Amino acid sequence: MNPNLKRLRRSMMFLNCQKPGLIKDPYIYAPDSIMLDLEDAVAEREKDAARYSLYHALQEIDYRGVERVVRINGLDTDLWEEDIRCAVAGGCDAIRIPKTETAEDVRRVENAVIAAEKEFGREDGSTLIMAALESAKGVMNAFEVCSASERLFGIALSGGDYTKDLQTTISGTGVELMGARQHMIIAARAAGVQCFDTVYTNLKDMDGFRRDVETIHTMGFDGKSIINPRQIPIVHEIFTPTEKDIIFAEKVVREIDTKKAQGIGVFTVDGKMIDIAFYDGAKRTLALAKASGVYKGDL
Repeated sequence: MNPNLKRLRRSMMFLNCQKPGLIKDPYIYAPDSIMLDLEDAVAEREKDAARYSLYHALQEIDYRGVERVVRINGLDTDLWEEDIRCAVAGGCDAIRIPKTETAEDVRRVENAVIAAEKEFGREDGSTLIMAALESAKGVMNAFEVCSASERLFGIALSGGDYTKDLQTTISGTGVELMGARQHMIIAARAAGVQCFDTVYTNLKDMDGFRRDVETIHTMGFDGKSIINPRQIPIVHEIFTPTEKDIIFAEKVVREIDTKKAQGIGVFTVDGKMIDIAFYDGAKRTLALAKASGVYKGDL
């Protein structure tokens, strides 16, 4: 199994491959992942040039540990297969499938990725997949999509196309996205993969952005798609455990380990009733804190 299936992905920043200046040094902003976009951001007549920039960026730039995901063109075009060949040849970490609606969409991309890995001598299984759900049909099929491939590390909501399909618009309140968000996070957790939220496009409303990120963090999402480096610090702050969270998680793990050995099933930590059901959550908090670089402990 690829160890990167569960890597830290709090922030995933979109970058237009049509503009080499945007993709040459995004690592300086320290996002967890970058989304190198060959799809909507690239003009139709510039698709070949964008692929050229992508390939050379992947081959020549040291992104310093930042994950490199490539968003290919839709499966309803004649572009996506060459997008995959270019991305895999360059050595990308993952492929994002736009407008995913069925498990078969994932399997088509997986087959093309397998062929490209063989063609260009990449290690089998080294290229992961994620799927963007952008329609009512895609959201309804979320669990089947999540379960379609062992290479698939997660799904993401694309709010603009999804709300258009619902015959509504982005309101800024999140009401129109709530059903899709809840359904997707349940499907992702049932399938054991990650789940990512859509972009927040109003860069003038950073307070609204913070509220949006706090909402999806509370819902259980793993991270947020972003469009500007200014959004990274807020996402990372909200998705990184606080010192208080870490201290409490350490107490829970230690107490459960001790009490379990003594045959005690229920007890209190800092005045809160705790039992074994809290153990996995506490361990998950510490693992996230360690991956975020704010915890050096050994629990």
